Amino acid sequence: VQLQASGGGLVQAGGSLRLSCAASGRTFSSYYMAWFHQAPGKEREFVAGVTQSGRTTRYADSVKGRFTISRDNAKNTVYLQMNSLKPEDTAVYYCAAGSLIDTNPNRYDYWGQGTLVTVSS
Repeated sequence: VQLQASGGGLVQAGGSLRLSCAASGRTFSSYYMAWFHQAPGKEREFVAGVTQSGRTTRYADSVKGRFTISRDNAKNTVYLQMNSLKPEDTAVYYCAAGSLIDTNPNRYDYWGQGTLVTVSS
């Protein structure tokens, strides 16, 4: 499956952004989908994940209550709604597809190209 992330940009602290990740192929609904982010000089970190059905989600503690992950299997798309953004959320955000729920980026099979989110103070 090929993944294409979009929706990043520059936003002031306290603002919102919605990231999208469009997938090609007919097997999108069979994959667990996740968002990771990577700040300069840091490792790639798990942000949020959603199961194949969309019924179960998982979040990093740092984004709980602020970010919401969702998916639309009919549109082969996963979303990340980001509210109350903070300067420390600044990073390149990547979507990823895998077979299992996991926070380890090495467990994912497919990656999007990344979209930059910059939050100014």
